[in-house]
Amino acid sequence: MEVLRPTLIRIGGRIYRKNLVQEQTYHPEEEEDFCAGPGDRADEPCDAFAVEETEKGFQCRVEVPSPLYKYIIGKKGETKKRLETETRTSISIPRPGVEGEIVITGEQRSGVVSARTRLDVLLESVRKKQPFTHFLSFALNQPVVQERFLQFKEQVLEKCSKDPGVSSSLFQNPAKLHLTLGTLVLLSEQEIRRACELLRRCKDDFVDQITGGSPLVVEVAGVEYMNDDPTMTDVLYAKVHMKDGSDRLQVLADKLVERFVASGLMLKEWDRVKLHATVMNTLFRKDPSAEERSSSAAGKSSCKERESFNGQNILKLFENFSFGEVQLDSVRLSQRFSSDASGYYATSGQLTLS
Repeated sequence: MEVLRPTLIRIGGRIYRKNLVQEQTYHPEEEEDFCAGPGDRADEPCDAFAVEETEKGFQCRVEVPSPLYKYIIGKKGETKKRLETETRTSISIPRPGVEGEIVITGEQRSGVVSARTRLDVLLESVRKKQPFTHFLSFALNQPVVQERFLQFKEQVLEKCSKDPGVSSSLFQNPAKLHLTLGTLVLLSEQEIRRACELLRRCKDDFVDQITGGSPLVVEVAGVEYMNDDPTMTDVLYAKVHMKDGSDRLQVLADKLVERFVASGLMLKEWDRVKLHATVMNTLFRKDPSAEERSSSAAGKSSCKERESFNGQNILKLFENFSFGEVQLDSVRLSQRFSSDASGYYATSGQLTLS
């Protein structure tokens, strides 16, 4: 990282620089201590969050999911002790497994603000390392698409099974065919409720205007690959486009992700959502329930996790294969590693388009 171009972290609508000198490598299994330099205090804002005045000084409350408590405490309590010592505050954390508020107290307002800011930076860093728990999706598992997908699978295995790496274990579960808009790390029921409420607000704010209050009719047709070399394919996906030729689906996807990123519930990975429906994935070879973290990251996973396949013939023979038409009638907050009665991912909340 260049000194003149430090890493910037967005928290609560504000942007903070990440201290280069004090930056440490994070190892979750060791619960390493987080260190923020005392020199960062002077330029910390006092109006980014609520600080209450009390009889003994000042205090600030912050809601943190219980699975993250251990990262604030640190190895043998060192992270918490360091934060308290350097900011001259006291940090009260609920018991492990108990959801509640972390309370920061101190005699000086600046100390409380400093502790809260460093806590936010720590939590932002930790969250980036957590595996995603939920994702926004459009279900594509209608019967006609499932049937066409199974035909695609049968024909690929019939015509391309001798190609290096091609096997039946690579194919998506037809009941879980979907478009992923973005991934989220939701570690408490409260965070899930926040995401559901944000979906509801999006409907009133812009979704109805884009969709006209009706489902979006899309065509799933053609296949493409993620990485740069078709002979070393990791992810093969079906392309999706609006039946009427408009860009309304892309606009809707981009605005939903933009709104979730602005809320802090989702990390921004790309400028535009890549609309795709994964049909073959080398992650499925070892774990049929696996899902890629994001559209492009899937093509960049380490070689240890993947055994690529030669997709040249598949791309040539099935370049225009039609998986059928679909009416997209809802955006779902889908739960990773789950299934509902239909075989699709369990839904924590949804936004209906009609």
